[in-house]
Amino acid sequence: MRTVRDFIDQQAAARPDQAFLLAPETGLEFTYGQLQTDCRSLGKFLLQSGLKKGDKVSLMMHNGYQTARLFLGAMYGGFVVCPINLLAQPSQLQYIVDHSDTRLVFVAAEYLESLQAVLENIPRPIGLVPVNVDATSLPEENGLPDLPLPGIHEDDDAMLMYTSGTTGTPKGVVLTHKNVITGGQYTSAAHQLTPADRVLCALPLYHINGQIVTTIAPLVHGGSVVMPHRFSVSHYWEMVAQYRCTWLNIVPTIVSYLLNAPDSRTHAGNSNIRHVRFCRSASSSLPPSLHHAFENKFGISMIETMGLTETAAPVFSNPLDPDKRKYGSPGLAFGNEAKVIDPRGNTLAPHQQGEIMVRGENVMRGYYKAPELTASALEPDGWLHTGDLGYVDTDGFYFITGRLKELIIKGGENIAPREIDEALLKHPAVLEAAAVGIPDEHYGQEILACVVLKPGSHCTAEELHDFSLKELGKYKTPKLIKFMDTLPKGPSGKVQRLKLLDRA
Repeated sequence: MRTVRDFIDQQAAARPDQAFLLAPETGLEFTYGQLQTDCRSLGKFLLQSGLKKGDKVSLMMHNGYQTARLFLGAMYGGFVVCPINLLAQPSQLQYIVDHSDTRLVFVAAEYLESLQAVLENIPRPIGLVPVNVDATSLPEENGLPDLPLPGIHEDDDAMLMYTSGTTGTPKGVVLTHKNVITGGQYTSAAHQLTPADRVLCALPLYHINGQIVTTIAPLVHGGSVVMPHRFSVSHYWEMVAQYRCTWLNIVPTIVSYLLNAPDSRTHAGNSNIRHVRFCRSASSSLPPSLHHAFENKFGISMIETMGLTETAAPVFSNPLDPDKRKYGSPGLAFGNEAKVIDPRGNTLAPHQQGEIMVRGENVMRGYYKAPELTASALEPDGWLHTGDLGYVDTDGFYFITGRLKELIIKGGENIAPREIDEALLKHPAVLEAAAVGIPDEHYGQEILACVVLKPGSHCTAEELHDFSLKELGKYKTPKLIKFMDTLPKGPSGKVQRLKLLDRA
């Protein structure tokens, strides 16, 4: 059996006094023994609240001790946890709470008012439990009767995750216990993680990367996780050193922030970080320029990986051995099967571009209450359409060139936006860049590049245009270059490229 309850019980028996979670803001430590006790207590609280096995429990809170115990405790008790993206707009929030059939919401104080306003528009009773994210228990847990928890199976639903899609309403991804645990197992195996390993969780628990890679994976291999409320540039290396983290899990946006913080080299240099074995980047493509810069500046080996919400995070990973990895690639299929297909479904040869497909025990059960969407994404034999464009080389390494929906088609030629992004990022003044197709009378589409400059840097559109001509040639050089203070991003830091059109 592979359920969240199985692994919590196994780790509590094997290492009850070992730390599972450490909370920097309070100094609290959450042992595996305490985790098991708390999960049983939370399961009883939810049963006492009138919920039954399989009911949806939503979380609306930032990271913290309480957040982690509620996230794991709901699944342990046989309920389905639905973490809510804190960046969701009121209309999206209402849709998620209503569409998910949520029975009860745990909410932090700062989000209570906005949630209450949303609940007024939903014509069914939904329980509301205000919580302190740093608390070690709920007041309501005291004196509960000893209710038996329902049995659970690996094929039971464990999580309902709503994607932050670029257009339309969010899609609810249903993940079973087997999906969730397999995601943790693939992560642990790919990086050869052991009970001696400790990770810094700088990503939110309402995103699949923070959930599976830095919470479920340590549970699977018996390691530990340091979980601050939020990512902090100024305290990042200090926490890495203080808690002797052995591996790091971040996204390209955080890589960029760490590289460009004025005192980042000093913070890292003054901290003893020699115990860090590697850093892992995922959730969006890591430009090779950032990859090299991070390794050169901080002396930490960077492993690029890739995962999806629909696959409980991991799909591809580069090897741990620096001599065997490839820059610009998320790596080899690890645990999963993968292939590249043409529009007719034929498998393509190496270096031919098409849609990337994956199959494995971490692939979702489907989209919640959306059979047509599920049928379009999942083939009967288990292959998942990722929507990512790319190719595989002769060594089995996959390369991502863009998204099907984001592909720029100029004069009939397909142009991958990432190629333009990476060219612009080579300019010393550019912090972030994202290209997108815009309507054009002559070519069908032209290229708009949105750029964020590094603090204190100056550059004109004309300079970047001339720079692009040298890097990309005339045909792929952006017709328009627009400077922005920030780029629209999802919870993992991935640029929501199509939303650039709203700001153009």
